[in-house]
Amino acid sequence: MSNAASDAVTHPSQAVVLAGGQGSRLRPYTDDRPKPMVEIPGTGEPIIGHQLRWLASEGVTDAVISCGHLAEVLQSWLASNELPLRVKTVVEQEPLGRGGGLKYAAAALPRPDEPWFATNGDIWTRFSLREMAEFHDERDALATLALARPRIPWGAVETDEFGHVLDFIEAPPSPYLINAGVYVFAAEFTALLPDRGDHERHTFPRLARSRRLAGFPLSQGAYWRAIDTAKDLTEAARELGG
Repeated sequence: MSNAASDAVTHPSQAVVLAGGQGSRLRPYTDDRPKPMVEIPGTGEPIIGHQLRWLASEGVTDAVISCGHLAEVLQSWLASNELPLRVKTVVEQEPLGRGGGLKYAAAALPRPDEPWFATNGDIWTRFSLREMAEFHDERDALATLALARPRIPWGAVETDEFGHVLDFIEAPPSPYLINAGVYVFAAEFTALLPDRGDHERHTFPRLARSRRLAGFPLSQGAYWRAIDTAKDLTEAARELGG
């Protein structure tokens, strides 16, 4: 395979951003805007703006944004800002579920025969998508999900075998890796998605059984946070120096 062909396979240049959620746990911030339009204090831009800059810096030239709740607010922002890549929006007329939403948006990708990235619209992160794509290719996976190790929101107590308290640990890292909401998908994966429903309950377990699903652990220094609640906004602002 030529270097050019190999680069095209290893580094997808198109992406889907799922931005249709209502963000009910982020109210009142989401009363007048969709979740990806919420701004982390001190950053000067909404979550979607950060995501598009990140995707472009990783070689993505085309993004399809799947809208739903208050779609017109997001579409207006996209139309009035200078974007670092080409963007198309699609709007779900009825809820299709996460898997159905992905499939619906993927139908609008400009190059359906090439691999693609996908990300949830409430993720604020920065890591090498190129490295993730290479990891995906090396394992001949149909789908690869990024894995994060979040901090537990409560303090932990360490004890010995006799029940004596040894230490108090503030917000320790989780012992488990979780789905970070960022993906690499092979072109063939799109056809495996449900027209309606959740791919994580059906498509992913099937791929896992056939060893075609890979998990890419984020490096220890990579920043990752899902913005689900007002507390997440506060924590992110502190962590990002806002």
